[in-house]
Amino acid sequence: MNNFTFYSPTYFVFGKGTENTAGQCVKRFGGSKVLIHYGGGSVVRSGLLDRVKASLIKEDISFIELGGVKPNPRSGLVYQGIDLCKNEGVDFILAVGGGSTIDSAKAIAAGVKYDGDFWDFYEGKPIEAALPVGTILTIAAAGSEGSGDSVITKEEGMLKRGAGGEALRPVFSILNPELTQTLPAYQTAAGAADIMAHVFERYFTNTEEVEITDRLCEAVLLTMIKEVPRVIADPNNYEARANIMWAGMVAHNNLVGVGREQDWASHGIEHELSALYDVAHGAGLAVIFPAWMTYVYKHNINRFAQIATRVWGCQMNFENPEVTALEGIDRLKKFFTSIGMPISFKELGAKEEDIPAMVEKIGLGQGGTMGGFVKLNSKDVEQIYRLAL
Repeated sequence: MNNFTFYSPTYFVFGKGTENTAGQCVKRFGGSKVLIHYGGGSVVRSGLLDRVKASLIKEDISFIELGGVKPNPRSGLVYQGIDLCKNEGVDFILAVGGGSTIDSAKAIAAGVKYDGDFWDFYEGKPIEAALPVGTILTIAAAGSEGSGDSVITKEEGMLKRGAGGEALRPVFSILNPELTQTLPAYQTAAGAADIMAHVFERYFTNTEEVEITDRLCEAVLLTMIKEVPRVIADPNNYEARANIMWAGMVAHNNLVGVGREQDWASHGIEHELSALYDVAHGAGLAVIFPAWMTYVYKHNINRFAQIATRVWGCQMNFENPEVTALEGIDRLKKFFTSIGMPISFKELGAKEEDIPAMVEKIGLGQGGTMGGFVKLNSKDVEQIYRLAL
């Protein structure tokens, strides 16, 4: 196990009706003028936005609103939010929605405290300060409610890039599984694929003797395998929803990734899919991850055989572990298919002729690589896209 630091100060409020404590939470963390940031119709139609406003009014906290966040959140709305916060003297941002809304809120929070272009942070500039962000989660997926990460799409060139830092970690997050019960099955499944992908990025490591985090990763994956089919069959299954919602947070606040080298190539490869085709991030990951696994598994067959036996219940072939490793990858593909996720470009609606452009936009160039488990160059990335056809 490698040396590490782990700092996860987010205050979590979990359970039924907890959105009604939003005002108390904002006051607890010093907010006096709030930007409520959200997406579109469902937050309004469900009455959630009204409940949040009532909670703020009860605590005598003033607020303004900025809706319109789209999946794969755009830079244009971030610029608008930064200007609005600066002009209105906002000192706290409350994100009401899923990962896209939270990521957009984080970008605004960083931009308000910066005199330059917020996009500098998404090209590698460290984030040193940001307004405090609180969240009210409506979909279990990205894990942004417990992480210091944010992903934004720049409309000029449709570049999808990430930024991160402790200043972006939410000061509180309200998690009510009831708020996810109205989600369409496809969105629920895409969120599940995203959660599982966050675990895979950490599980496939070259670091040895990381048994505790291996077991934590496996526990999250086993939970998803059990609970996702239950909520697909019964969207109102609160207990299954609750387990999935907490799994989504655990999968991405880095509890399951400390002390080990991580990969993250598949996320970078997928970002070009969702930027170009505007597909759900989790659906894109369901296509890319099995292709990536098929391409790299020989780098450490035993690790792939381990997840096949511990998570997918495969019988270990001691004479030929490669058989077990490949069976595990096949089980993953079958699971994604069973919950309604695509596993190929064709199912996703992606096109083979766009592969060269996507490879170029990743920007590895001559000699550049991505990924911690296996270093991938541009030719490797192209082959992974082609395996996903």
